[in-house]
Amino acid sequence: MKLVSRSEWGAAAPTGPYTRITATRGVKIHWEGSPVPAGLAADHSRCAGHVRDLQHAHQTDPKENWIDVAYSFVICQHGFVFEGRGLGRQNAANGGPTLNARHYAVCAMVGTSGSTSASTDMLHGLVDAIEYCRAKGGAGPEVLGHRDGYSTTCPGDELYAWVQRGAPRPSGGSGNPSPQPPTPAQGPAFPGRILRLADPMLHGPDVQTVQHRLIERTWSVGPDGADGWYGRNTRDTVAAFQRDSTANGWPLEDDGEVGELTWRALFNRPISR
Repeated sequence: MKLVSRSEWGAAAPTGPYTRITATRGVKIHWEGSPVPAGLAADHSRCAGHVRDLQHAHQTDPKENWIDVAYSFVICQHGFVFEGRGLGRQNAANGGPTLNARHYAVCAMVGTSGSTSASTDMLHGLVDAIEYCRAKGGAGPEVLGHRDGYSTTCPGDELYAWVQRGAPRPSGGSGNPSPQPPTPAQGPAFPGRILRLADPMLHGPDVQTVQHRLIERTWSVGPDGADGWYGRNTRDTVAAFQRDSTANGWPLEDDGEVGELTWRALFNRPISR
């Protein structure tokens, strides 16, 4: 199971207390029910940002106004299980307090357009989340769709058909793996956390490693140099590096965040300036 904790994907704090639960009848499967960028399937480094966007929308949209992202877990096309509210906490996605208390809510990162079909890796991730809810969260054996017991099209016809088949674990890997750099991996291993501008500001040797590498590649990270703090100067320099990489055939999202793809580009992309 490729679990991504709340701290690893950069979750904001909940705006209120959770309602605790000790057991549920099982799990309900969801989709986002709105367009999901197709590029997420090709670029896993964007998935954590998409979960942060979901959380922000759920916490700030006047129609939602929830204390946190509504789902217990969110699954990306690469099979990673992003911890939403997590285990032992009532979700806000199933259709009201009674329904929310009966089942955990596991959402596939697919929607009405863009990324619409679950990859094999995503189906594995959904099963991983179901099994995790059973093993660690007191979930019962039921696996249902959101539409079971609530008037909605969620989780879409394709995923619902999979649910009706018993939510089986597929065989094989996905046709949507994270893209690999065209040269052998070099340099230090990706640290496992996305480096980004945050409050409180991120600090550590992994940040300093990125700063040193940018300086080696002739990019300035500001007057303080490689100080180990991920401030605005570092964020802006990373975004500039990402745009330059895209122009030189290494497509990266210019969000100023160092996910695995940007990390690998820093150590593998030929210097072009």
